[in-house]
Amino acid sequence: MIDFRSDTVTTPDEAMREAAATAAVGDDVYGEDPTVNELEARVADRLGTEAALYFPTGTMANQTAAHVHTEPGQEVIADRESHVVKYELGGLAQHSGLQLRTLDADRGVPSPSRVDAAIVDEDLHRPGTGLCCLENTHNARGGLAIEPGAIAAAATAARERGVSVHLDGARLFNAATALDVSVAELAAPVDSVMVSLSKGLGAPVGSMLAGSDEFVERARRTRKLFGGGMRQAGIVAGPALEALENVADLERDHENARLLAAGLDDIDGFDVREPETNIVIADVSGTGEAPSTVVDRLGERDVLASPFGPTTVRFCTHRDVSRGDIERTLERIGDEFA
Repeated sequence: MIDFRSDTVTTPDEAMREAAATAAVGDDVYGEDPTVNELEARVADRLGTEAALYFPTGTMANQTAAHVHTEPGQEVIADRESHVVKYELGGLAQHSGLQLRTLDADRGVPSPSRVDAAIVDEDLHRPGTGLCCLENTHNARGGLAIEPGAIAAAATAARERGVSVHLDGARLFNAATALDVSVAELAAPVDSVMVSLSKGLGAPVGSMLAGSDEFVERARRTRKLFGGGMRQAGIVAGPALEALENVADLERDHENARLLAAGLDDIDGFDVREPETNIVIADVSGTGEAPSTVVDRLGERDVLASPFGPTTVRFCTHRDVSRGDIERTLERIGDEFA
């Protein structure tokens, strides 16, 4: 079975398993887990922030950031295809009493003028805008690697109006790899940033939320409120530290994605543009079948993918998929849709 459903399906390698077995641990709610503390310090250093905080999931980290930056009733600006809008179960409303103002933004990032136009000032009748959420890479738009200038322009427009900016950087290391820049450069314009260690980097558990010392201290309290206070979390932070050493492997995932995309595009019924990172979106309308049917047929050939829209299927490359797996996948799909 070759699994392209997500880069979250990776399994820990031997180095990660060894790190879990030998990690020094303590009670992280008391700030006494040395492995977690090391992970947080190392990630903050990579991102160029004052501090970072370890979370079980990226969704919890995103929701915590929104809760800290805002007050109930305020509006949050976000691209209508962004993760916080589509895939977090309405958490902004449920957890923090926030309203969404969605934009259909070019490449998922609104221009400065659109940001400015979307911001609502607080007055007697309106609670105002409390947060602007950006995303990099942009998952639902095909793993787009958003250029530093686009992030900086949108963030500057929001902050000039007194609105905080959070960056959902679940795959920020993929974006940095594709753009050949540092993650710190991509994170520099925003007030807070989330990065996932359990996607392309392969950690079994965990995401990080980073920002100023003051922001992270407030986030620590909110994490506890949301049920994210962990105890001897060094058991999973150890493998996450190992995962940070896998950044160089992401370029291989991107190369495999390009190889997969080119091969799929040569198969009748599949229309695929060249991916920017590790996410391949195939329009399968030419097959005359629904994406779910196409996915079922692929499953019969031991290839797992995900329906991703009315006419599209998503394939996600990762460190557990080799070049040989790509070649076998293309052979199987070519035979199935010949």
